[in-house]
Order: sequence, then structure tokens, then C-alpha cells
Amino acid sequence: MSDLNPYASFLDGRPIEAILESTPEAILSLIDAMGTEKAITPPAPGKWSAAEIVCHLADCELVFAFRLRQTLAEHAPVIQPFDQDKWAATYSPLYLTAALDTFSALREWNLLLIDKALPDAADRPVTHPERGTMTFLTLVETIAGHDLNHLGQLQRIAGVAR
Repeated sequence: MSDLNPYASFLDGRPIEAILESTPEAILSLIDAMGTEKAITPPAPGKWSAAEIVCHLADCELVFAFRLRQTLAEHAPVIQPFDQDKWAATYSPLYLTAALDTFSALREWNLLLIDKALPDAADRPVTHPERGTMTFLTLVETIAGHDLNHLGQLQRIAGVAR
């Protein structure tokens, strides 16, 4: 599973839907705890700031939204990878609030789709050019693991024990 879902090791045994539902509030809580100045300051040279991580999460939620819908609408589609560092080059600390709002709205929209699609669509195939053929459920699990990976980063920036 880890070859198909590079974030599988972050899954913590909670139901996937519980992870997905709790992420927007967890991000907001961590950003509030660290304050704006800390959120826009990279924790180390070459590392993303909390604001940039939230921008990345908003971008990824947009990408995941398309991938989920493509998997449901097409027969065995091939999804398009993207270079997260090239996308990150456009981020600005000023986008933090907009990115959090975007992430939260897209997550709510994606959860409605996921709730309606599962369990019937769990085995629908989709191919990632770098990871191989996986299922709709693997995509959903990837989103949850991705959330937990980045929540861990935000916790470390905020100085909150993980």
C-alpha cells in the first residue's frame, strides 16, 4: 500500500472520514495558536512557513477534488502529477486566510462527494503515472495521510507536541 499511498505511514488508525472532517479545524487551531507572525515565517532556511503549508494544502485539495471526480466519471483514468515546489513559487504569506478558506470550502465539497461515493466506488481504478494503478479508496486514504503529514509540520512550527 505504501507504494500507492506515500502517506500511508501517517495514518493513525482513526476512521479516514474522521481525519478528513477534522483537518480544517485543526489547521485553524494551529494557525491561531502560533499567530500570524510565526505563521508567515519559515521555520528554517529552505522550509515552508505555516502559511505556505496551508497554501499547499489548498492547492492539493483542488487537485484531489479533480482526481476524485475524474475517477468517478471516467473509466480507469490516468491522473496528472504536479510539481509542488513550482506551484509553491507563487505563494505569498498574504494568502494565508484565503488559502484556509479555500481549503475548508473544498474539503467540505469533497467530503460530500466521498460520503456519497463510498463504499460503492471504493474499488474504481485510477492510475498515477509515478505510483501505478490504485483505487478511489486509495486516493481518499492518500488525502488523509497527506493531511496528517502536514498537520505534523504545523504542530512542530506551533511548538505543540505531536
